[in-house]
Amino acid sequence: MSDNRGTPESRDHGQTSFAVKGLTKVYQSGDTQIHALRGVNIAIPSGEIIVLLGPSGSGKSTFLNIIGGLDQPSSGHVFFRSRDLASLSEQELTFYRRENIGFVFQAYNLVPSLTALENVALVTEIAENPISPLEALEAVALTDRANHFPAQLSGGEQQRVAIARAIAKRPEVLLCDEPTGALDSETGIMVLKALLEVNSKFGTTCIIITHNAAIAELAHQVVHFCDGKVSHVQVNEVRKSAEEMIW
Repeated sequence: MSDNRGTPESRDHGQTSFAVKGLTKVYQSGDTQIHALRGVNIAIPSGEIIVLLGPSGSGKSTFLNIIGGLDQPSSGHVFFRSRDLASLSEQELTFYRRENIGFVFQAYNLVPSLTALENVALVTEIAENPISPLEALEAVALTDRANHFPAQLSGGEQQRVAIARAIAKRPEVLLCDEPTGALDSETGIMVLKALLEVNSKFGTTCIIITHNAAIAELAHQVVHFCDGKVSHVQVNEVRKSAEEMIW
């Protein structure tokens, strides 16, 4: 059962990972201006699983890139721990990404010549307070595949290694852009179980872009994007487990 409580700015969140105010993004393509975001106002609670839903071109990926420090807004503010990302330099954004954000994309981006364990260890070498690579693999149920190379792993296993790599540096936030988009239903469910485990075990805020509306049933909250704006936020009072999903 879900409870739709209107516009995001009317909702009273507790502790937040992000407070977004008046966020816009305009891209210039020749003489044409493309308005990717048109004044987004939302608070993202800490420690929850948030699903972003909406049609292609609705602003989801642009929003994810800005809160992840990969892009900067045209106007507005994104506050993370009271720091406005819009005011940070490129060097400061690099440090912000390194210390606070983990990324999981549809492409696994694993180093083919390294084992699963070695791929995860790459991140721990530059992190300030990492968990061990083996513990990260344990969180996604892959310790038995630690010494296998990417070519020896299935697509779902490679994606779970990518999740382990992202969480090994102990980020506060995990940003996932279509993490199950290239996977079949059985494999996708295994990946979602891994994300739920990461959220449960480490309290990591997980923000997931998907075109699969069924995945929304796993989330604490579902943020609906339309035409560069957040149209409404849906709160799931009862959440399904990954096993209960109808893909």
